[in-house]
Amino acid sequence: MGFVTASAPGKCILFGEHAVVYGHPAVAVAIDQRISVKIQPSPNHLWLLDGSSLNMNRNPHIKGLIQKLWPKQHGAPELSIHIEGNIPRASGLGSSAALSVATAAALRMARGRWVSKTDGTQQQYWLEGFGSTIANSEPYDNSSGFFAAESQDERYHITGKNSVDSDECAILAHGVEAAVQQGRASPMDSSTCSHGGIIIISDVIEQGIDYLYQRTLAMKDATRIWHIHEMSPPSDSDDVYLVIGNTGVHAPTGKQVAKVAEMLQQDPSRMKEIDTIGQIARRGIKALKEGDFAAVGRTMTENQLMLSSIGVSSPELDNLIKAASPSSLGAKLTGAGGGGCMVALTRNPKETSDAIELAGGRTLISRLGSSGLSVDGSQNTTIWTKT
Repeated sequence: MGFVTASAPGKCILFGEHAVVYGHPAVAVAIDQRISVKIQPSPNHLWLLDGSSLNMNRNPHIKGLIQKLWPKQHGAPELSIHIEGNIPRASGLGSSAALSVATAAALRMARGRWVSKTDGTQQQYWLEGFGSTIANSEPYDNSSGFFAAESQDERYHITGKNSVDSDECAILAHGVEAAVQQGRASPMDSSTCSHGGIIIISDVIEQGIDYLYQRTLAMKDATRIWHIHEMSPPSDSDDVYLVIGNTGVHAPTGKQVAKVAEMLQQDPSRMKEIDTIGQIARRGIKALKEGDFAAVGRTMTENQLMLSSIGVSSPELDNLIKAASPSSLGAKLTGAGGGGCMVALTRNPKETSDAIELAGGRTLISRLGSSGLSVDGSQNTTIWTKT
């Protein structure tokens, strides 16, 4: 029986929560904690999740990816899915995006990809799939023409790791994230969980950092455009750590995003606070490029003040941030807020971790910018393919 296992990291936002939904810049880093997804043919021809029947309505991210990559109407068989990992759920650490990215990679590898044949001089093209260079491939794409129209002698099927593309996984994850969050989701989580390292999302193409691609999403009030960049951790970052403190309070991202949207609808003048968060994020980007971690920490603390101002912090988060501050360069909530996690940038991870735990939080320690999507294991990988 074949199987495929893929994993993706969680993420931590250093600057720009909520403002990124409205086109402002933000910075996220991949963390050491990961989610792993294993898929294999179902032994009883029913969709299974961790040995039990898969309830699609309770697992909308998995449901959306199955609809995109594993369509029943084309004969795709039922699968058994097993999930494990150490990213806390609903805590602002990108657990749903990591799940989506890893699931997308596993499904793609399990079906492979059709590409065009070439005589050795022409460029080879995907004949199915979603990528930044593929027309009409943004979230909510209807996938018309998703399967190759070329005849069998004009195409061939690639399998294994070569069929998996981190950009495609990021696109698909962003699409299902947006659907679950009522049409409002930046590509921050999906891009970071897929590519790893440090991801910078901006309303403009930033100078001095590597540009990846553009993402576009039509929302109710406007069409948002983000430019996604990546950078490696600064060379002297080996002695700088992220200590993440979990309040234990579940705070779904969609609820917090909707809360901010309602605030702005009721009082449009408060968009100035969102704009200020964007300005703070831009200062944080500059500090990261310069490797000035003291300035990075100060900017994180400034960002927290504005997040409190728009009402997305909480007493539990404030308590852990206060505990971490004396031993850290800066501290703030990470993610949507309302609960979930805070993060401290520190050169003294044990001292900072102990302080947070004494204040009632549970901690995780991570490097600054871990590796991204990975295909970790496989056997007889092609479980199904559309011919």
